[in-house]
Amino acid sequence: MSHTVREQTKLLSRVRRLKGQMEAVERALEAERPCGEILQLLASIRGALTGLTGEILEDHLEEHVLQAESDTARRQAVSEISDVLKTYLR
Repeated sequence: MSHTVREQTKLLSRVRRLKGQMEAVERALEAERPCGEILQLLASIRGALTGLTGEILEDHLEEHVLQAESDTARRQAVSEISDVLKTYLR
């Protein structure tokens, strides 16, 4: 069973909180709230998204790299992480 399946409830809860935070930004913009408030909301979202990304990345490394069933599977997992990091760091 994949780590995202085992941790599905917790991960989905974090995603739903992120969705709520994005909706708060939308409401703040519609209400013409001060830009400082909006920037604070956005900073919170970035932190939450970074935390979620880190958690899934850590679990991926643990399950698919450290506990890989074969060298081929390990290389595939490392390739996936490499591709994600290239996209993330752009």
